[in-house]
Amino acid sequence: MIQGLEKEFWVEVSSAKKEAYYTATQMQLVRTRFFGNRSAMIAGSILLFMIICSLFSDFLSPYDPTINGRDKEYENGAPQIPMFWDENGFSARPFLHTLEKYRGADTNFRWVYKVDTEKRRYVYFFVEGWEYKVFDFNINLPGKILDFKIPGFTFNTHLFGVEEGGIHIFGTDKAGKDLFSRTLSAIYISLAVGTLGVFISFVLSLIIGGISGYYGGWIDSVLQMFTDAIRTVPPIPLFMCLAAFAPLEWSSELRFFFISCLLGLISWPTLARRVRTHLLSERSQEYILAAKLCGASSTHIIVRHLLPSFTSYIIVDLVISFPYMLLSETALSFIGLGLREPVNSLGVLLQNATKADVLLNYQWYFIPVFFLVVLILTFVYVGDGLRDAADPHKVK
Repeated sequence: MIQGLEKEFWVEVSSAKKEAYYTATQMQLVRTRFFGNRSAMIAGSILLFMIICSLFSDFLSPYDPTINGRDKEYENGAPQIPMFWDENGFSARPFLHTLEKYRGADTNFRWVYKVDTEKRRYVYFFVEGWEYKVFDFNINLPGKILDFKIPGFTFNTHLFGVEEGGIHIFGTDKAGKDLFSRTLSAIYISLAVGTLGVFISFVLSLIIGGISGYYGGWIDSVLQMFTDAIRTVPPIPLFMCLAAFAPLEWSSELRFFFISCLLGLISWPTLARRVRTHLLSERSQEYILAAKLCGASSTHIIVRHLLPSFTSYIIVDLVISFPYMLLSETALSFIGLGLREPVNSLGVLLQNATKADVLLNYQWYFIPVFFLVVLILTFVYVGDGLRDAADPHKVK
C-alpha cells in the first residue's frame, strides 16, 4: 500500500511538472534553461561580481586612479600582497613589510626597493582617504543644450588602506599610479562605453530593421541599400580619419561620448538585418492581419506584436554583441585612436604594456590583460547560455 501511494505521488508530481512546462511563458522557459546551464551560471556570477566591483570602484580603490593619487616614492613598484605570517610570527591582521628605496654600486646605480622584514605596516579596513563623488554626472558636449550637471554625494571612505606608506596590490606604473585602482576604473569605463554603444546600436537596429521588414517594397530596398553602405565602411580607416580631425582640446567626456556613438553607429546593420528577416516572415501571420482589421496602427503592430515575438533572441544578440564592443574600444584605445590619458580604460592600460622592458622587468603591467580576457569570456559564456536557453528546438 505504501508503494502504491508513493507511485501515485510521483505520478502527480510528474503531471504537475508537465502542466507547468506546457503552461509556462517563453521567458519562464528561457530562465529555467539558463539557470540549468552550469557554465553560464558560473560565468554570470563572475560577470556580476566584476560589474559590482566596477560600480563601487571608488570605494574599493585605496588611491585616486588619476595622477592625483600617484605614489612618488614607489614608481614602477612591484605588487604588494598582504600576508598574515612571516619569519617573526603570525598576525590576525594582514600586514605588509616596509620598503626602503635604495641606489648604489651593487644595483648599477638604479633605484631598487629593499624589504625590511622587521617593520610591519598593518592593513586597516574602512579607512578615510581621497574624496570621490557618487551619482555625479557632468556632461560637457559641444553647445549648451546637451550640457547638464548633477551634483553627487561626496565620500572619503575606502575599503582598505595603511597608515604609513602605500599599499599597491597590483603594483604601480612609471608615474607611481596605483594599478589596482586604475584597473577597477578601467573596467567601469570600458563597460560604460560598451553599454552606450550597444544601446545606440540596439535602437537603430529596431527602428531601421522594423520599418524595413514591416513595410517591404521600395522602403525595404532603400533601407537595405543604406544598410549595405554602412556595412562596407571599414572601421579602422574611419577612426583614423576622425582621430586626425578631432580637436586635441576635446574633454575626456566628449571623447568618451564620441567613441561610444561611433561604435554604435557602425555596429547596428547586423542586428537590423536579423530583425528585418524575422518581420518579413511574421507580418503575414494571422494575428497581424487581425490586429490590422481591429484598426491598430503600424507602430502599434511593430512594437506590441512583432518585436515581442522574438524578444529572447534580441536579448541574446545584445549580450553576444557586448564583447565585440569591448574589443573594439580596447583595440582603438590600444592603437591610440580611442580613449586617451587621463581616462582609464582597458585599452589605455594596455598601451603601457607595449614596450620591451615591460615584459622583462615590469610584468605586473599585464594584469589588466587578465581582467580583459576574463570579462570577454564571461560575456561569451553568458551569451552562449542565453542562446541555448532561447532556442525553441532545444529539448532541455
